[in-house]
Amino acid sequence: MNLNWYYKHFRNLCTTELYQILQLRCEVFIVEQNCAFQDLDDKDFKCHHLMGFDTETQKVVAYTRIVPPGLSYEEASIGRVVTSPLVRKFGVGKELMKNSIELVEELYGSSIKIGAQLYLKGFYESFGFVQTSEIYLEDGIEHIEMLKD
Repeated sequence: MNLNWYYKHFRNLCTTELYQILQLRCEVFIVEQNCAFQDLDDKDFKCHHLMGFDTETQKVVAYTRIVPPGLSYEEASIGRVVTSPLVRKFGVGKELMKNSIELVEELYGSSIKIGAQLYLKGFYESFGFVQTSEIYLEDGIEHIEMLKD
């Protein structure tokens, strides 16, 4: 598997990229996680979008939304962290988070705050995030807030 990583601000996404991003988010967050929620929340317009593009399938298979400070939290944030089921167990998620953190540091040079699904706490801790909130329910799924300075 050969992935190319690139990011674009929303205004620079082509329709095919946007379609593939939304398709992946829907596949995982709504269908796989069986969670009916409003994915399109108007934040996408103000964000950068990091994509892992599989050169063989010509598809976006990994993605994060890089949220500027002041939009979701006082700090910058990484959201909508998602990998296709087809690429899991190949280290793509770790590569995705590493690239996302580097991009936030490059763009904003700030701390990073995330709302993480509780079952992924250990994964995010491996990148230096620490839990900063109690468990809360978001769309029926247990979450916690985490911070990386």
